Amino acid sequence: MSVISKRFAVLAATAVAAVLVLSGCSSDSGGLAKQYGNGTTQNYISGDGAVTEVATDKRTDAVDFSAKDTDGDTVSSKALKGKVVVLNFWYAGCPPCRAEAKYLNKVHDEYAGKDVQFIGVNVRDERGTAAAFERTFGIDYPTVLDQKTGEMQLALSGQIAPNAVPATIVLDKQGRVAARVLGAVDGPSILDTLVGDELAGKAS
Repeated sequence: MSVISKRFAVLAATAVAAVLVLSGCSSDSGGLAKQYGNGTTQNYISGDGAVTEVATDKRTDAVDFSAKDTDGDTVSSKALKGKVVVLNFWYAGCPPCRAEAKYLNKVHDEYAGKDVQFIGVNVRDERGTAAAFERTFGIDYPTVLDQKTGEMQLALSGQIAPNAVPATIVLDKQGRVAARVLGAVDGPSILDTLVGDELAGKAS
């Protein structure tokens, strides 16, 4: 390989890395960027994060998943039908995941006792690391450890998927992808609006 070719390869690799950093924390073990490169950006709106909303008449099949959380309980799309579901993809070593935790907690607490279920999907960590994060940031909704099977991530294959970490997916009451926040939730207002609209049936 010539010196020029080598220099070009290094520059290209640096550019790709920069894009991943700007998108959030990449997760090599989850392979999210590679597995879900087909995520779409219909009805893109700008906000504190990159937000994708899907009009109700454009939503496709319901997401199908069934997995054990860290308490050994089963969380499944079938059992959650009729509820708005918020899937947050994270891992402990990701700085934006730590930064957004308080906002996720705020929205979670706001909808406590209503037909809304939050589920954390940890894409990298072992149980102890994930548990330490949850204690530190006061996370009290279920977490699925997805680093070995990738089941929760693969359930979104062909959908508007979590192309970066952190990412937050909102499923409607039929289990269909309604919205995605790509990157950290930077404040509670956007997620609050997305969840509230789905719960109230106000989504267009």
